[in-house]
Amino acid sequence: MNSRLNYIILITVIIAAGLSQGLLLPVLSILLEQTGVSSSLNGLNAAALYVGSFAMTLVAERVLGAIGFKKLIASGISLVLVTLLLFPLLPGIKAWFILRLLVGIGDSAINYAAQLWVLLMTPAEHRGRNLSLYGMSYGLGFSLGPLGISLLRFGQAAPFLILAGLFVLVLLLVLLKLPDSHPDKVEHGEGQARRFGRSYQLAWYALIPALLYGYMEASLNSNFPVYGLRTGFSTDQIAALLPFAGIGGLVLQLPLGLWSDRYGRKKILIFAGVAGGLGFTLLPLAGDHFLLTLLLLMAAGGLVGSFFSLGLSYAADILPRNLLPAANVVSSFHYSVGSIIGPGLGGLLLEFGWGGGVFALLGGFYILFGLAGLLFSPRQLN
Repeated sequence: MNSRLNYIILITVIIAAGLSQGLLLPVLSILLEQTGVSSSLNGLNAAALYVGSFAMTLVAERVLGAIGFKKLIASGISLVLVTLLLFPLLPGIKAWFILRLLVGIGDSAINYAAQLWVLLMTPAEHRGRNLSLYGMSYGLGFSLGPLGISLLRFGQAAPFLILAGLFVLVLLLVLLKLPDSHPDKVEHGEGQARRFGRSYQLAWYALIPALLYGYMEASLNSNFPVYGLRTGFSTDQIAALLPFAGIGGLVLQLPLGLWSDRYGRKKILIFAGVAGGLGFTLLPLAGDHFLLTLLLLMAAGGLVGSFFSLGLSYAADILPRNLLPAANVVSSFHYSVGSIIGPGLGGLLLEFGWGGGVFALLGGFYILFGLAGLLFSPRQLN
């Protein structure tokens, strides 16, 4: 019963973490756009969140070993909470860059500790199911986040204050109900760099999806609000449209996982990459047609919304057990790198007046990934 309660609390924490990223990316992009900040600077500012996330990933394993799961999660929640309260008090692109760095550090700490704790507490026969539900929970929070755009009508501080109130409740739940647990100490027989290298050698195709997923997620939530405003959508329409990419991912996550068990993960990754990529490349053709844009976002986002979990599952199929921790770290690195590149690259395309290029490039990357799967054959270690 305690294990089940801990799992439910961790799921609640992850929904809140997804909500914070899903809300902050579009809300801050819209506020900066309305103050006349260029789209390229807007995109680079959005990438700060993922720079912070990447930096935290580098030290998360060591910090977790020192303070344990509960304290790392509580510290991450507290950092995001304080930062949310500072956004309305410290307006401006420079201050928001620093605050986004801090949010990235906090969210990364939450995600790293919660995901590893879920994996360690889950029996092997339920690990795939629980990891899928974990991913769906984050996706649910991330999909609901853009609805916070509608709160701007009550004042620029409203989205930040309401989200901060939610984080207070989650922090109390963690402090009062989660046990103080530490990970087991693991002795590694080889250097970390060598384990990373062997993971790439054996499973490079399974590790790329995390990069593409981070690129898609950050680019969509940072660049689409600006693209939508310039295309002719209102802020309320953008707030209504953005969640549908995540909703599509929620709808298709379990079916894609089941199909990957039945037909093979590589085949599903190839299919989802090519079909989802085509959906993104067609998006600019929808123009300001609301329903068509909604359907394309839902279809494309749904097909590629499981890329992170499908990639990790495929890596687990390919790699020996001792390399799975290294593969997990590599996937986190890839996710952060993709998330950093996406908003900046999309912002540059918007700056040069080619808004449709944001989605043409995104779709092209997914199609190339799908086709690259035809060249990949898993190899076994000697």
